[in-house]
Amino acid sequence: MLELVKRALRVTASVFDTELAALIEAALDDLEIAGVAARDNEDRPLIRRAVTTYCKANFGEPDDYDRLKASYDEQKSQLMTAVGYAERAGLDEEVC
Repeated sequence: MLELVKRALRVTASVFDTELAALIEAALDDLEIAGVAARDNEDRPLIRRAVTTYCKANFGEPDDYDRLKASYDEQKSQLMTAVGYAERAGLDEEVC
């Protein structure tokens, strides 16, 4: 995923690899906190798009931060309700 994000950000130098890897992990964590099974679906296009948008919004100081943040939030919201992406809380618990 690092190479995908680097291409999207038009970064060619490896000097930013550590920072970008941390942003990727933060994006995946944020999606997981919201109930999206992001790590189980890392290779799926919608997860990769959301992670890329998160990284674009949070790398450096983008002029269009508000637009990118709103776009990421919308993508996350859609993933939270999408079949195959949303984690189903309580499915493993016994029903009394």
